[in-house]
Amino acid sequence: MSDAVAAHPGPFEVEVQAGEKYFWCACGRSAAQPFCDGAHKGTGLKPQAFTAERDGKVWLCGCKASKTPPFCDGSHSEVGR
Repeated sequence: MSDAVAAHPGPFEVEVQAGEKYFWCACGRSAAQPFCDGAHKGTGLKPQAFTAERDGKVWLCGCKASKTPPFCDGSHSEVGR
């Protein structure tokens, strides 16, 4: 099993639509950040599915260290310290 890699030093701000299902990249290897493109194959990691509760902006974790994935919890400020 491989560890997740930081894809971005901070969160990704994205627009979501209520009721839509999304697949957040948990491995950090996707070229379609912050969403999964299948690049996790062979890592032992899997994307995290979530359904948007409402229309609007959300901040998805880019450092892959959030304790509340797929959402940013500010963990990026501690990564690399």
